[in-house]
Order: sequence, then structure tokens, then C-alpha cells
Amino acid sequence: MQTAAYPRALPAHAAHGDGPIPSQAGIGLKAQHIHDIAQTRPGPDIAWLEIHPENYSMAGGALLQMLESARERYPLSFHSVGMSPGSADGVDTRHVERIKQLARRFQPGLISDHLSWSRLDGAVLNDLLPMPYTREALDTVVDNVDQIQNILGRAIAIENPSAYFAAAAADMDECDFLLELARRSGAGILLDVNNVYVSACNQGWRAQDYLRRIPPESVVEIHLAGHKVEDTEAGEVRVDDHGSPVCEAVWRLYEFALDHIGPRPTLIEWDANIPALEVLIGEARRAEQSLAPRRMPARLAG
Repeated sequence: MQTAAYPRALPAHAAHGDGPIPSQAGIGLKAQHIHDIAQTRPGPDIAWLEIHPENYSMAGGALLQMLESARERYPLSFHSVGMSPGSADGVDTRHVERIKQLARRFQPGLISDHLSWSRLDGAVLNDLLPMPYTREALDTVVDNVDQIQNILGRAIAIENPSAYFAAAAADMDECDFLLELARRSGAGILLDVNNVYVSACNQGWRAQDYLRRIPPESVVEIHLAGHKVEDTEAGEVRVDDHGSPVCEAVWRLYEFALDHIGPRPTLIEWDANIPALEVLIGEARRAEQSLAPRRMPARLAG
């Protein structure tokens, strides 16, 4: 398969705020907060917003009107949970077409989904299920991503998953699978730093080694989130639940990632135990403290 002809979701070197989504901190837009954000601009610490487009697929209503108001104040990114790029059933073209129609209306700077699958035999499963890292699965997901991008008329980004164990049957590891997918499809990488940390802890490898293998030019967006720790009979397991503040170890790994990749649009994800808007703004402010000095142009000597 040939690499897609359309450009990546973000120009390769849009690291200083000149891309469709600025290399600043944003937050996921939640129903609890959309009224406040639509009516007011809650400070300079939020530069952009991300939504799950599946939540806005209705034809009209107050929710879409409020999203219109929010879009007037902030750039938007679409983070899909339903295109199922890893599905052996292929692409649900009707689902992708609905996202395309929504994108025409709201003009998101980025569109992304997950390295996972959620459709089987016509049934939609309410989860992001893991991929087997085999050559056959790689061919499938490359074909699916290519079809999704052809329908949308633009490149998307694919997010690395959180993992709790390593599959016994695999032709390559996750990082190689993701990089080959990006190379063959022309898709960008949405680098979830929390997912890298969770997977590394659960499987016993070094998160920094994973990040060093990622070509900086392939990364179009970064996600940060909280996770929880559960004690099981098999030992301690970290669960990617997006229900708490970003932990200190992930903040340190984020700094490491920025040193390697450079500044990128960075989202604070929080999908469970949704806090007050001020809490999300505080997390975004901390991310911005890491991003801001790295956006500064090099000072001229003398």
C-alpha cells in the first residue's frame, strides 16, 4: 500500500504554535462545563478544547449550539472513540461519514482515534480493545486507517493504548507496530504519556526507552491523564481510568517527552469523577508551565 498523499494532521514542525491546534495546553470539553466555557473564556490557561465527536452526532439542539459558542472562542480537536481502526470487520463508513459531517461544521484542527478495535460481527462493544501486534493485524489497521482518511479527506492521528499484559503471539512490540502504522498510512501519532507509563509499569519495561524510539516529527498531539493503582493477587496493577490528577511520575515523563519531541498540543484528559472546571484549568496550567519555555525561540548570541 502506498503512503497517503494528503498531509499529516499537523505539519511536521508545527512545534511553536503555528499549527491548526497550538502547541499549548487544552482540556477535554465535558457536559458539566460546556455552559461555562460557551458563555465565558475562563482564563488564558486553556488554549484549545477536545471533544468526543460521538457525543455530538445529533442534528441540532442546545448542546450543539453551546459547542458552536465554544468553537468561536477556542480551536477544537476531535478525539473519536468509535471509528474502530483495528476492527477485522473493516470500517463502518456511516460512522465515519457522520464524523465528516460534524467536522465540516466545526472545522477541528485535529482528528484522532485509538490503536484498538470495538466492532465485531456488526456489534459495537463499549470498550477500546487491544490489538494483536502481528503483521496480519498491521495490514488490517493500515487498510482501515487509509479508508478512514480517504473518507475524511485528511490525515488522522492514532493514540498508543494502555496495556496490562503482553500478548503471547506477536510479531513485533507495540512501539514498532505504531511506528509502522504511521509510516505506511501517513497518520500522525497521538502520544499518550500516561498510557506509556501505565503500560511500562504493568509490563516491566522502561517508559523512557519507548519514548526515545518515537520520531519527533510523527507526534501531533500529547495526552496527559490520571490513573489508579489496584492491588491484585498478581501484584500491583495500574489502571488507565482518567479519574484523578496526573501523578508526579507522569509529569516527569512528560518533561522527558518534551525534551525529546519538543512542544506539542497537550490535552488534559479527565473522563471519570469529573472535577470542577477550575481543577482542569489547574492541570492545564501546569502543563503550560512545561510547554512555555520550550516554545521560546532561541536567544540570539550576544
